[in-house]
Amino acid sequence: MVGFGVLQLSMTNDEQGIERENEAGQNGALVSVVLPERFSENANIGKRIFEAKCASCHGQNAVGQKGIAPPLIHKFYEPSHHGNESIQRAVALGVPAHHWPFGDMPPVEGLTRGDVSTIISYIRELQRANGIK
Repeated sequence: MVGFGVLQLSMTNDEQGIERENEAGQNGALVSVVLPERFSENANIGKRIFEAKCASCHGQNAVGQKGIAPPLIHKFYEPSHHGNESIQRAVALGVPAHHWPFGDMPPVEGLTRGDVSTIISYIRELQRANGIK
């Protein structure tokens, strides 16, 4: 997946914070994440699909990658702001850039709604383990 993004002339405080974290990040990771003790069965399936289809852009464990794609373990992607259907639509249809300076996200080929539902389970469990409700 390519990141949800926005091309802006000025960055918000949140975006500046992510950029500062990136300067200290390893392998271009934009955030650090805490992994849950264990994932549910659906989230484990979603993790495998995420690693195959999404991690090349969004990074292992959805930490984002400098200049490529944003972290999904961020309050911008909490369920109340980007609900599950928003993620489904972004994967199926692509999404114009917003929030971040990464550019447009193209559709991701070869994923069913069921596949994306398991990816969402994985992302949501990672988010909860990192205080994003």
